[in-house]
Amino acid sequence: MSTSAALVRTAEGRASEVDGTVRISASEVVGIEHLPPILARLRQRHPALTIELSLSNALDDLLQRKADIAVRMVRPEQQALVSKRIGAIRLGLHAHQAYLARRGTPVSLEELGRHDLIGYDVETPAIRAIAQHYPALTRSAFALRVDSDVAQLAAIRAGFGIGVCQVPIATSEPDLMRVLPDAFAIDLETWVVMHEDLRSSARCRAVFDALGEELAPLVHR
Repeated sequence: MSTSAALVRTAEGRASEVDGTVRISASEVVGIEHLPPILARLRQRHPALTIELSLSNALDDLLQRKADIAVRMVRPEQQALVSKRIGAIRLGLHAHQAYLARRGTPVSLEELGRHDLIGYDVETPAIRAIAQHYPALTRSAFALRVDSDVAQLAAIRAGFGIGVCQVPIATSEPDLMRVLPDAFAIDLETWVVMHEDLRSSARCRAVFDALGEELAPLVHR
């Protein structure tokens, strides 16, 4: 199915013009919090361009052409891919100021055990590695367990408790406060990636370049 869809996307646009369809794969948070304004500006510049956006925390395999371009939070290993490193987006612990006013602000990782924590339900190898460094953030400690990063962010915004979110998102919202910034920080390497066979596609190159240019400021926000 993914191969036939890729053939349709390839056939519908002319290689030298920015028209036709480009399918982008990205995580939920990137796709909901960061990409919409970027894609809106891209569409204004190229009105013949159609975007398909696939939101998932799973890594779509570009080699199988499930997507034309992906925004990945891990370094791409496949050699048949063209990639651009955006930089590292920092993750931190955050809470709504109303929650902190109600429950107080922890001054150490140990004090997190007395707070309502928001975290994962199903443990993955990446989460397991984080938990080894931060034993206070294990599954048994979470008052809310959900594997959707967007749902976790919504719970933080609602004042449920303390959870992990991207620092660039929180800094743009005055009600979200960083908690224990010196004790907890994780950097997510961020890349824009596409299959090398798409180098000559004007529409894919336009999207690739736009994502690389406009996502970069997130690293420095």
